[in-house]
Amino acid sequence: MTISVENPVSVHEDFTTQTKTEELQSDSRIPMSTIPSNDEVFLAPEVNAFGREFRNYEDENNERQKSVEEFYKTQHINQTLDFVKKMRHDYGKLDKMVMNIWECCELLNEVVDESDPDLDEPQIQHLLQTAEAIRKDYPDEDWLHLTALIHDLGKVLTLPQFGGLPQWAVVGDTFPVGCAFDESNIHHKYFKENPDFNNPTYNTKTGIYSEGCGLENVSMSWGHDDYMYMVAKENGSTLPSPGLFIIRYHSFYPLHKAGAYTHLMNDEDKENLKWLHVFNKYDLYSKSKVHVDVEKVKPYYMSIIKKYFPENLKW
Repeated sequence: MTISVENPVSVHEDFTTQTKTEELQSDSRIPMSTIPSNDEVFLAPEVNAFGREFRNYEDENNERQKSVEEFYKTQHINQTLDFVKKMRHDYGKLDKMVMNIWECCELLNEVVDESDPDLDEPQIQHLLQTAEAIRKDYPDEDWLHLTALIHDLGKVLTLPQFGGLPQWAVVGDTFPVGCAFDESNIHHKYFKENPDFNNPTYNTKTGIYSEGCGLENVSMSWGHDDYMYMVAKENGSTLPSPGLFIIRYHSFYPLHKAGAYTHLMNDEDKENLKWLHVFNKYDLYSKSKVHVDVEKVKPYYMSIIKKYFPENLKW
């Protein structure tokens, strides 16, 4: 089953699917589907579920926008390098729970992302909307369908059984810590209250890193991206490198939307980024009030979960 979008419009030039051939030469080992014709590809809606422009953080008259800005203020102040190191150490133990992927998907029914100005639906619908939209355009890339399904599972960190972390430590755009906060970050002004902002070791362009060091060696702000990446990696997932890259960096909008922090990337990152650009269109623009029939699509997703993951995972 695929989702439908009312009144679709043409996508901006940088999101058109006509560039699939040149963009997706990232790994010849990953099977490629036939390029769909123009009337088959996913078309982005002009407005979000609230009838407003996507990722609009500037509407001062909107109450949800105000709460999103307050969210980012708290996030920017508290996401320090020391905080990130502590979270990665604590949650890297994967000692919170043992369960399978689908059980975690169902847990997301209890989560609503306070940082998202575009949707207030339960997260499992966002996962399935994204996955189904990609599945329609890339029917042979089952690894990409699964990546879409699980990319936000780390948001369970907000639930009591996972420590009940505050939303600022779970959701929202991500960014490197340990180097200067690029001005492309949403609500950049609030970083001035972050203890690392004036630290001379951290506030240069490269900070504690070096050019071309690779994002694998860069500490990112803590949240659901990094947590789900650790879960997949430590539990032996066989998802290809682009899939793991998407999971870890899909909220890294300063990179894949604004082109910031590219000086830290290595060649593998640059290849994987091509796939993230593809994924991002579906992650952002498939958000809708039109729900996916969960029970109808569940057997397909259970089959590809089994292909790429063990039956039970440590979380």
